[in-house]
Amino acid sequence: MSKPKYTIAVTGLNATDNPGPGLAVIRSLKEAKSFDCRIVGLCYEALEPGIYLNDLVDKTYQLPFPSAGQDMLFDRFAEISDKEKIDFLFPNFDAELYNFIKLQRRIEMELGIKMFLPTLDQFEERHKVNLFEFGKAHNLKVPVAEMVFTTNEIHAMAAKIGFPLVVKGKFYDAMIAYNDEQAEQFFNKISAHWGVPILFQEFIHGSEMNVCGLGDGKGNLKAAVAMRKLYITDKGKAWSGVTVDDERLIEQTRNMVESTKWRGPFEMEYIKTVDDEYYLLEINPRFPAWCYLTVGAGQNQVETLVNIAMGIDMPSLTEYKVGTLFIRYSSDLIVDIKEFEMISTFGEL
Repeated sequence: MSKPKYTIAVTGLNATDNPGPGLAVIRSLKEAKSFDCRIVGLCYEALEPGIYLNDLVDKTYQLPFPSAGQDMLFDRFAEISDKEKIDFLFPNFDAELYNFIKLQRRIEMELGIKMFLPTLDQFEERHKVNLFEFGKAHNLKVPVAEMVFTTNEIHAMAAKIGFPLVVKGKFYDAMIAYNDEQAEQFFNKISAHWGVPILFQEFIHGSEMNVCGLGDGKGNLKAAVAMRKLYITDKGKAWSGVTVDDERLIEQTRNMVESTKWRGPFEMEYIKTVDDEYYLLEINPRFPAWCYLTVGAGQNQVETLVNIAMGIDMPSLTEYKVGTLFIRYSSDLIVDIKEFEMISTFGEL
């Protein structure tokens, strides 16, 4: 029996020092055993490296930035859909998810493009600024955190939380401050990129542990792989990590999915203290940039998600190989200037 072939669109092609998940998602799709696929890359800027990786991306289109609004985004997808007949779409940036969640039903009904995303309530509830209340509601330990809107609030807020503390943007970036001067510096730097509020969070000492997983929207955990970060960049990104056997971590994740009826992919970021306590730092409502590790460990979560969205009943993935490492690397990509001009001028390549 022949396998189906899907045209799948993927955002997040920025394989930089703060990489998007797009290339990891594409590599996972390329290794799917239950279907074949053609990949349409979706970019926001002409220098996103994934645009030019022809062995992974068959065609690329440029999208309007999320700030342009939902109408412009839908109109652009209508143009792309006329040419490509896309079956499934993976949005991979936090900053774009709000628009895609709001447009999900319209995109599917009018353009025939499926997505499998969290609900708007789930997306908002797990937001960094709401995470402390989320933890109380779902029996998860979360570090104390406060929102800061102006530099005038920093001294009093820092005195309340204590140093060191973590300064976080509402979408991306996290920096550890050890005094008022650093806290103000990081506030200004992050707010210039992502706006306010900025989150000031209690710093918890311990090992950084992450879980990449998938919920079916009915309370069932369809897949989960736990990983411990081995090397972390100055942006707080894992540059290498190893899968670990941590049943308590998986159980906490299962309880979150059951309690919230989480729909779609997610990454849960924890700190495990020396006293074996787990503090939830973030829930990212999409696959992380390290999700290809799940394939190496025996769970192709990206493939599973596509099949679920296509109405195929998939068994839960409960086993994975412990001791599997990922090691990220950088490489020079040689590109003809004409390709750069094409994507910059015409918005497709």
